[in-house]
Amino acid sequence: MTKAVIFDLDDTLVDQVTASGAAVVAWAAGLGVTGPDVTARWAAVSERHYARYQRREITFSGQRRERVREFLAAELTDAEADGLFAGYLERYEAGWTVFADAVPALRRVRAAGLTAAVLTNGDEGQQRRKIDRLGLTPEIDVMVASSSLPAGKPDPRAFQHMLGLLGLAADEALMVGDSLDKDVDGALAAGLPAVLLDRSGAHPGADVRRIRTLDELTF
Repeated sequence: MTKAVIFDLDDTLVDQVTASGAAVVAWAAGLGVTGPDVTARWAAVSERHYARYQRREITFSGQRRERVREFLAAELTDAEADGLFAGYLERYEAGWTVFADAVPALRRVRAAGLTAAVLTNGDEGQQRRKIDRLGLTPEIDVMVASSSLPAGKPDPRAFQHMLGLLGLAADEALMVGDSLDKDVDGALAAGLPAVLLDRSGAHPGADVRRIRTLDELTF
């Protein structure tokens, strides 16, 4: 019996991709970097180094610096990289928005008497600031960010920590997220049922439970 629904945050409840894409285009242009591949290249660089952080190979600040260094193909001191990243970060945070189906889904979960939780691969300070600014804090019962854990999703320890916090068995919590690897496969490997939120239809052949919007979510 489901007692809690655990949501991913970025690109599940919050439109992170759009915010990041707009931010990097404006930021990079100011540095003289333009072209049709700017957004895709930044996304690939970010994914690579953020995954290293989730495996605790580098620090949170370190992954930011490495993203800037690789993207700009420049040898930069930590201070230089931090300063450059700050320009991107200001634009990125200004672009945060909540998906229209997010709050209704959270409210349906709680109206059903279930716990609405968030398990996010992010820095706790930034992610709490995000949900506060976007008005999501009153809609969420529990939030866990991977910066407080030994490793992020898809590591089973991330899911086990959340279950321990909720006091639930694996089959009593449902994981919902946009990442097939991190959210869905990770949850399934840890024994939790999971739903893939595939907003763009990128995974039509995925052999998992799949929805296109949170309006379709049942629990």
